[in-house]
Amino acid sequence: MDLTNEKIIEMYRTMKRIREFETNASRLFAEGSIPGFVHLYLGEEAVATGVCSSMNEDDYITSTHRGHGHIIAKGGESKYMMAELFGKETGYCKGKGGSMHIADATKGILGANGIVGAGHNIAVGAGLSAKYRESGQVVACFFGDGSTNQGTFHESINLASIWKLPVVFVCENNLYGISMSQARHQAIQDVADRAVAYNIPGIVVDGNDIFAVYEAATEAVARARSGQGPTLIECKTYRHKGHFEGDPTTYRPSDEVQEWMAKDPLPRAVAYLMDNEILTEEELKKIDEEIVKEIEDAIKFAEDSPVPSLESIVQDIYTDIVEEVR
Repeated sequence: MDLTNEKIIEMYRTMKRIREFETNASRLFAEGSIPGFVHLYLGEEAVATGVCSSMNEDDYITSTHRGHGHIIAKGGESKYMMAELFGKETGYCKGKGGSMHIADATKGILGANGIVGAGHNIAVGAGLSAKYRESGQVVACFFGDGSTNQGTFHESINLASIWKLPVVFVCENNLYGISMSQARHQAIQDVADRAVAYNIPGIVVDGNDIFAVYEAATEAVARARSGQGPTLIECKTYRHKGHFEGDPTTYRPSDEVQEWMAKDPLPRAVAYLMDNEILTEEELKKIDEEIVKEIEDAIKFAEDSPVPSLESIVQDIYTDIVEEVR
């Protein structure tokens, strides 16, 4: 694995940015500042960071209802994300999408999605477009273990396999589909086993190990970009909070929670930085302080931004692009 110290530090910054953003989102939701549902990415930071760090700026991602981490890892700006969570017109979707529907096509972010399994088909469409245009672009499709029982999962991998589309399917297996344990909704232990049915590689990695994720993603992205088709990567991880904010998570055994909390990807990354003398304690502290300030500024930006006007309710419904039909 060829990683410079600068790249490793940048990946740590991304994970820390996600952690700080989500920690504050949890607090703000509890205070009543954020309307609607919020599904946090706390604990899964290494997956989005490892995958997106292996991609180019013009590559694409599709996301889920738990999408804040994906969007930040792909270059989404904290202030516009926070404004969207607040429902303000300065947000990525002008305050109309909220937590589950953030998108920024200019950064290849094709949208978080409140519909389970909806990102699979979008990813295949983007992959087909990239192949047709011979653009060399790759698509990373993020999804949870629960969505792998959806028809869209199988349809999408089947098409991507047949047409050798440049799609990397990334299953974030946090062991639960809402409150349903994977052991109860699937007869297999590894979702990656399903890859064999489509004659594509199926890989299982420690989703809390940033370097394991990055290495697997780098190989899969290179494979996709060279025209060899898709890969299914299963990242074993764990969400620190409930399925949604307010979920009491009584369905998770306490010993299981403790075991996974000990595998937190952030302390593991810090330990690597310290043990390999990539950063000093002072340098690490400075990075953390910069990110804390960035998120504080994002919150203030959101608080100071206006709410959408009443008239805007009928805007952005239809496209402004009109093409002549021949």
